[in-house]
Parts: sequence; structure tokens; C-alpha cells
Amino acid sequence: MRLYASRPDRRLGQVLADVGVLAWLVLWVLVARAVHGAVLVLAEPGRAVEDLGTSVADSMGSAASAAEDVPVVGDELSEPLGSLGDAAGSVSGAGQAAQDAVATLATVLAVVLVVLPVGWLLLRWLPWRLRWIREASAASRLLRGDGPDLELLAARAVATAPLPRLAALPPGTGEAWRAGDPAAVRLLATLEAGRLGLRLPVPDAAGSGATAPPSRP
Repeated sequence: MRLYASRPDRRLGQVLADVGVLAWLVLWVLVARAVHGAVLVLAEPGRAVEDLGTSVADSMGSAASAAEDVPVVGDELSEPLGSLGDAAGSVSGAGQAAQDAVATLATVLAVVLVVLPVGWLLLRWLPWRLRWIREASAASRLLRGDGPDLELLAARAVATAPLPRLAALPPGTGEAWRAGDPAAVRLLATLEAGRLGLRLPVPDAAGSGATAPPSRP
């Protein structure tokens, strides 16, 4: 599997794109962490309410226990103190619920801040990157070995290359390609390989016997 082009300019562009995606991911992770920490600050009032409620509930519970030891009127004294302790416990629970809500909000915001921008970029970068890897790997297999299959690359260029690129070729290239001229085949194969940022293997000068397609008058 080929991950990067063999041409330096194309390879540099791919590396910069990959690094840019990684930097984008790191940026939004840092932003999400900062937002998460900032939102958690909102939980401080809830924590204070919880601590206050717990403290009051403990105090009322201790007072109610002490009041029960008072002869004759102990039950009457401990009952309102116990009610106050229960109310303080409810306040403490409300403070804990507020903290949980803030923590949930902070987590949701952090996840959204990472998923949305990073997902938006990945939906554009990943298909482009995978398509190039698939096509470049297939082209590399055609170019591998002692006898690269330039004819298939040439046919691909004829079928898919932009018309301005084809029009820039020497006149008679298409006719020479149909006739099986090695120079025309290599010229078209070079066009397709160049689109992918690949280089054709250097031909054997001694045994190529290729004739160049007609040049412009």
C-alpha cells in the first residue's frame, strides 16, 4: 500500500494536509478541554450548597440525638430537629444534582466541540486520502516488476485525463497510441502517473526501440 506520492511536490502537499488534519484535531481537543474546565466552574455553587446542606444535616442530626436524651420532652424536641436535618439533606441532594447537571453539560459541550469540527474535516479529507491511496497503490502494482504495464495507464489517461492535458500532447499521440507506439504509450502513461504524483520506471535505453510521436510542426 502506498501512502505518499513519489514526486516531492505532491508528497509535500500530502504531508502538509495530513499534518494539518492532526493539528486541527489537537486544536479542537485543547479547546474542548478548556471549555470543559470553564463549564465545571459553574458547579462550585452547587458544591457549596451540598456542603452547607450536609453540614446542617449533620448538626441537626447530632442535636436531635442529644435532644432524645432529655427526659420527658426528648421526643418533642428531637422531632423538629430531625425535620430540619431532613430538609438540609434535601438541600444537599439538590446541590449534588446541580453539580451532576453541570458535569454532564461540560462533557456534552466538550464532545460536540471535538466531533463537529473534526468530523466536518474528516468527511472531506478522508475520502480524498483513501481514494488516492487506492488508485496510487493500484498504479504502483502496474508499474512493479521488470515489465510495467504502461498500456493500462495509457488507456486510463485517454479515458479520464482532462482535455486540456490531452490537447497539450504532441499531435498524433492518440493515433500513435492506437498503433501501439511505445513512446506514445509511455507519454500517456506518464500523464496518468503524474496525476497521482508517481514516476514511471526508467526505460531500458538499449532495448526500448521506441519512436517518439510526431512533434508539432
